[in-house]
Amino acid sequence: MKNVNRSAVKQRLRSYKKHPFSAVLAMLTILSAVITAGILVFLIGYILVKGIPNIKLDLFKWEYSARNVSMTPAIINTIIITALSLVISVPLGVGSAIYLTEYAKRGNKIVKIVRITAETLAGIPSIVYGLFGFLLFVVTCGWGFSIISGAMTLAVMVLPLIMRTTEEAIRSVPDSYREGSYGLGAGRLRTVMKIVVPSAMPGILSGIILSIGRIVGETAALIFTAGTVAKVPASVMSSGRTLAVHMYALLSEGLYTKQAYATAVVLLVLVIFVNWLSSYAARAVSKR
Repeated sequence: MKNVNRSAVKQRLRSYKKHPFSAVLAMLTILSAVITAGILVFLIGYILVKGIPNIKLDLFKWEYSARNVSMTPAIINTIIITALSLVISVPLGVGSAIYLTEYAKRGNKIVKIVRITAETLAGIPSIVYGLFGFLLFVVTCGWGFSIISGAMTLAVMVLPLIMRTTEEAIRSVPDSYREGSYGLGAGRLRTVMKIVVPSAMPGILSGIILSIGRIVGETAALIFTAGTVAKVPASVMSSGRTLAVHMYALLSEGLYTKQAYATAVVLLVLVIFVNWLSSYAARAVSKR
């Protein structure tokens, strides 16, 4: 093994001597990776150091007040809005991607327009989605500042992301899988549902993980649609704030900076837990 490793290192050194530009690219890649990892470690460490000493039991009481500044209503609202947004966006996004890749004719102009539109929508700032949700769901539909208005707005916001990642995941499935299924007598629907989608499931879950991260960390779109009421919602028509909005409200008031850091720790732990759970599900599906 040592001889093999030495020979591999010598080959790389020779290639770098022949192509000096490749050595520069390798150094830049390593430097970028180190900087990215360093920034991530610094942010996580800074949040933990500032927030963990300020975590107290009063922050987890059921009802919010000016004394305890409880984040429990925000945690519940975050879970509800995330679940509703995914229930709306995931079936539409995955279904649209399946149609575009498996059923639509190649070279169709409508398909090209849909893909360009999805890529454009993915780059629109969240504040624009907030204004759109305010005009459509809050004003036009008459839902007011409510959980359902925020969930619908976030579903529209993450729909292009889910659709594009799912489409790329389905495209990565080899055509030999489809040909083998057709050769055994399976139809298109059975091939898609039994062969293509399970094979692309890790990539689909990756898109869902990214969507969850964007939903949990969103503030601008929810302030205009879901509102900032710090209460456990009685129904989906009630107003409520998520953890990100709760942290923003505490910092903007300037009186609860310590509690805002504690909220950031809980938000960080929640995002890490969701990512771990989704990654575990992706590995479990890929092993089948």
